[in-house]
Amino acid sequence: MKDSCSDTIAAISTPPGAGGIGIIRISGGMARQILTALFQPKDASCRFQSHRLYYGHIREPHGSRKILDEVLAVYMAAPHTYTREDVVEIHCHGSFLVLQSILELILASGAVLAAPGEFTKRAFLNGRIDLTQAEAVIDILAARTRKGVDLAQEQLSGAMFRKIEPIRQSLVRARAILEVAIDFPDEDVEIADHASLIRQLEGEVAGPLAGLLHNADAGRLYREGIAIVIAGLPNVGKSSLLNTILQEERALVTAIPGTTRDSIEEVVDIMGIPVRIIDTAGIRDDAGEVEVLGIRRARELINTADLVLFLIDGARAVSDGDRRLYAQVCHKPLIPVINKIDICAGKLPDLSSLVGMGKCVAISAREQQGIEELKSAIFAAVTSGREQWEEGGCAPNLRHKLALVAASEACADALAALRIGLTNDLIAVDLQECLLCLSEIVGETTTEDILDVIFQQFCLGK
Repeated sequence: MKDSCSDTIAAISTPPGAGGIGIIRISGGMARQILTALFQPKDASCRFQSHRLYYGHIREPHGSRKILDEVLAVYMAAPHTYTREDVVEIHCHGSFLVLQSILELILASGAVLAAPGEFTKRAFLNGRIDLTQAEAVIDILAARTRKGVDLAQEQLSGAMFRKIEPIRQSLVRARAILEVAIDFPDEDVEIADHASLIRQLEGEVAGPLAGLLHNADAGRLYREGIAIVIAGLPNVGKSSLLNTILQEERALVTAIPGTTRDSIEEVVDIMGIPVRIIDTAGIRDDAGEVEVLGIRRARELINTADLVLFLIDGARAVSDGDRRLYAQVCHKPLIPVINKIDICAGKLPDLSSLVGMGKCVAISAREQQGIEELKSAIFAAVTSGREQWEEGGCAPNLRHKLALVAASEACADALAALRIGLTNDLIAVDLQECLLCLSEIVGETTTEDILDVIFQQFCLGK
């Protein structure tokens, strides 16, 4: 990605494929000049007032002056734009050929093709947003549940910055006191009260950092989700359960054992968490050659899953096959599920031979009984019963978490140094390290290679 913001950049900002409307975005010093060269407004007296839509046509600037499309165009003057530069948007018909043709004209008129995330990177470099807000834009685009969108919106509104900034200010105050004490070592009055600094760092730095770290795993859950595998013998109702959770006929269901030969997976929203739920081949010993491949795949998926739903047929007694399969999966986080309660006449099978099995959830996949209880059990299993993240919706991502861990360690070192009475200059070094880690989160000290990694996650045009 370019280091300079001097170029005028352009890109198609709507997804590939046919649609009613397509949008091309231009940002930079030449944006208005390019618009006036290519856009012929219906009203010849048009003066392009900022943030107003104008109707007209995009024409080739030379030669035949061929019309490429009927469009709406808007010019937005800096600094009141997404990038804090002059920005132009051209709203045309959503044909890829039309969009590409207009973009080629724009590039021929002096703009360069924007790199992935370059519009948002300019917004960050020009001070419109901090780095946590830029990352929140990625999270909004990638969110797979409403809860994930809500979390990303909190971050976009500055939730992380609002949590980090008071911690940073406390560190700045503590370090200023130490710097004064270092500069005036011969003063009779003790400038740096170590006992007071310990209380300040414990209450205003170490405690809030621990709270943010506590929410990091919740943030990962809502952003990345989990993988759940449905495991069980043939014909216990695995495919029926998948279909019921998805509320669609995604998997083929028959009374013939071994119908599912390969894994089938879909993403479903379970209480705000994106769950990749996987139906696998029934695991049995007397399988045919093709079914064996599906069983092998099922075992691989079980070993990599975050959680296993161990499905048991409630209409019959626990079999040796159930016990053998349970022995193969019980090392994983597991929820035992008894299916077919609609035909078991109220008498559930005795599970005492499945040693160590936790509390079961009884369901009927066919009659959609007990499904909400199962979803609640899944949520409790992956969140330890925590219903939502604390700290006002602030949930750090992995980059934030690593920086917070480093900041917490530096704060712990400073507290240890204060308690054993080390010199002020050594304590100040630890506080500065803590401060640098937090500044890296919001982008004040983040290196260019890290910025490139972050913004390369974006799609073109954002």
